[in-house]
Amino acid sequence: MNEQIRAREVRLVGPEGEQVGIVPLERALQLAADVDLDLVEVAPMARPPVCKLMDFGKFKYESALKAREARRNQQQTVIKEMKLRPKIDPHDYETKKGHVVRFLKAGDKVKVTIMFRGREQSRPELGYRLLRRLESEITDLGYVEAAPKQDGRNMIMVLAPHRAVKASAVAATASRGAPRDRAADESAPAADETAAVGETATAGDTGLAADTSGE
Repeated sequence: MNEQIRAREVRLVGPEGEQVGIVPLERALQLAADVDLDLVEVAPMARPPVCKLMDFGKFKYESALKAREARRNQQQTVIKEMKLRPKIDPHDYETKKGHVVRFLKAGDKVKVTIMFRGREQSRPELGYRLLRRLESEITDLGYVEAAPKQDGRNMIMVLAPHRAVKASAVAATASRGAPRDRAADESAPAADETAAVGETATAGDTGLAADTSGE
């Protein structure tokens, strides 16, 4: 900026964005002094470098305001996880589905993981059917962002809230003056507890498929 510029000549841009042309550095500095502005190098790698006449202090202030506003309006993406067993008890399923609904309403994505054990691994259709059932029951709140996919002993599907649902969650959070992820974080411990229960709960059948695992 100003006397720190080392090029002999620069391509000068006026304060309103008008092209002045290539001028000697001394001439550009004089023009800047004449209008009480700074000579700022905006494209140092160009040949010759591009400089602009501007009020650098005002530019920094406005840039800081824009950056602050962008951070304030930024929508943080949070991914929650819900774990289920392919033969989860109906009551546990409804409880976990309730947490998925809560996460989606809060504007968060949900990674749903079906955990297979033992001979359950030979019946991936059980997990697939359970994921499709969950998908059909939350269509008013979200959609499948990543289709069910087998990953070792697990089957994973990612749900995302509809744009309108997420916008509503952001607006509600903003009206309360609370941080974006507060509501979701408050519900996370309960979700973790039910996830732990789901890992050990194998009693009963969902009625989606016959229990042939022998457990």
